Amino acid sequence: MRRTPMNTQSSEMVMAVVFVVLLATTKGVESRKARRENAGGEYFEYCAISCRAKSASLTDYGGVGDGTTSNTKAFQEAITHLSQYKSEGGSQLVVPPGKWLTGSFNLTSHFTLYLHKDAVLLASQDESEWPVIEPLPSYGRGRDNTDGGRFISLIFGTNLTDVVITGDNGTIDGQGEVWWQKFKKGQLNYTRPYLIEIMYSENIQISNLTLVNSPSWNVHPIYSSNVLVQGITILAPVTSPNTDGINPDSCTNTRIEDCYIVSGDDCIAVKSGWDEYGIAFGMPTKQLVIRRLTCISPFSAVIALGSEMSGGIQDVRAEDIFAIDSESGVRIKTAVGRGGFVKDIYVRGMTMKTMKWAFWMTGNYGSHADNGYDPNALPVIQNINYHDMVAENVTMAAKLEGIPGDPFTGICISNITITLAKKAKKLPWNCTDIAGISSGVVPRPCEALADQGPGNVTTCNFPEEGLPIDNVQVQVCSYRREHW
Repeated sequence: MRRTPMNTQSSEMVMAVVFVVLLATTKGVESRKARRENAGGEYFEYCAISCRAKSASLTDYGGVGDGTTSNTKAFQEAITHLSQYKSEGGSQLVVPPGKWLTGSFNLTSHFTLYLHKDAVLLASQDESEWPVIEPLPSYGRGRDNTDGGRFISLIFGTNLTDVVITGDNGTIDGQGEVWWQKFKKGQLNYTRPYLIEIMYSENIQISNLTLVNSPSWNVHPIYSSNVLVQGITILAPVTSPNTDGINPDSCTNTRIEDCYIVSGDDCIAVKSGWDEYGIAFGMPTKQLVIRRLTCISPFSAVIALGSEMSGGIQDVRAEDIFAIDSESGVRIKTAVGRGGFVKDIYVRGMTMKTMKWAFWMTGNYGSHADNGYDPNALPVIQNINYHDMVAENVTMAAKLEGIPGDPFTGICISNITITLAKKAKKLPWNCTDIAGISSGVVPRPCEALADQGPGNVTTCNFPEEGLPIDNVQVQVCSYRREHW
């Protein structure tokens, strides 16, 4: 695919790719609906980790889906009322067809938020509808070059158990343009909000939704465990700032699968805290599975590990990844002062088309939370495995830069064919302060990745044993509404 500037013509191309890929990927997604309409109302089914005993519609609490009336109070009152059913089989709030303008609202435990296929949540552009909360303890300060707190996310929850955010591809529109412009002009005192953030929680499902135009990150599970993200479509202009797709952050046992992302930043960004704050908090991201991901991100990575990784990242398994017109396939970002570790990373079955770098590691990603970081806190990067991949139209095969005196070790690259672009860099591999092995790689890697010979293409094996998150199952749930 020929790389072109992301103008209107290119944007149309991206949307065409979206349509084609979605047609291909929606078939077989485990939690797709089965719905039947009748004269008096509507009945539909969906798959979730839990079904609920009590159901209600947002209209039961005064919701108005005209795109201009604020529904913040309706969401808050609905969820507060439905929270009384936590111990009685849980509750479900259905957002019916319409455009539902709202500010931030908090979820409750044993609860499902379901968006009808014709429902659109419109995020309010009124800052007064976004409370400001404290910075994350593992970050120590706001992002977006702000010292203070952060605007709470549109859909937020903390200290929860058993929460489902799902739909029949209903839409959450962050209306992010006003936020992007304020950020670019330095007009924000606090970090921009995310679309979905769940903190200190367990047994979470986020599935079958379309997220567009987030003010910043889209999906941010943090300090949580047993997280399932399935069938999510994320769309943002590729020039929009920091619109990361899915950011598992200090989470254990997470599964991300069957997602399609067009982003102004990393499609998947794995994180665990920033400098001395992340080191002190000490909660790694581990046992992460990423499957069947399609990504377009011309200025960022398909999968990024870091740069905020001071709590550690371990045991990440990514497979069946498709990258189109993206800056880098797999990127590890860290720096002196980060501390922490990135280790036991396994990626296989990746196809890349039109890339700047297939692989990129850097120990010089130098943004810091403040000047309080420890310059002696060096990150440990080891046991990084890439196997069974194809890339075409690539400017440079790899840029692998460790830290002098703190090399990245145990890198293993095997059975990989990279076809360089017509205007590729003369040096396909640039390697400094790294060590590892390779086999069956074209073009031939740098000497630091010692060639094991053609008979060793099974090097860098993917772990055969599964992770606990693979045992999480969904069940068929249903909802019937006679009148909206």
